[in-house]
Amino acid sequence: MHAVLALGANVGHRAATLRAAVDALTATDGITVDAVSTFVESAPVGAVPDQPDFLNAVALVTTTLGPHELLAAAHAVEAALGLDRSTKVPDGPRPIDVDVVAYGDVELDEDGLVLPHPRAHERAFVLGPWLELDPHARLPQGPVADLLARVAP
Repeated sequence: MHAVLALGANVGHRAATLRAAVDALTATDGITVDAVSTFVESAPVGAVPDQPDFLNAVALVTTTLGPHELLAAAHAVEAALGLDRSTKVPDGPRPIDVDVVAYGDVELDEDGLVLPHPRAHERAFVLGPWLELDPHARLPQGPVADLLARVAP
């Protein structure tokens, strides 16, 4: 199955952390990293003011893992790189974030996993890097190119 992962970091050595996350994903059984976008900087989104900008990327992967297994692998990468999910502040600063944005054409909302990611269509820092890797990418809301045109400044 093809999947789209979004990576972001705004604490510590952001670029090194993103590269380490890609390496960790590559080393995970059942995941093949097919492509990684250019790293892009973005302002924080959400209710937590006064935090550093994020460095973001998108990775296209092929996986034999199911969607929940892929999410567990993403969480394992986060933990290995210093994210403590038990103390993570929603929309707050973090050393790494690895989100499952899409898992093929699967749509689901169960057990802590919503696919596609419920806010991906609103986030230029996901849409832009994804479009760079796949100009034909789509979400249920429409082509990624069209969605990016709506949200990009």
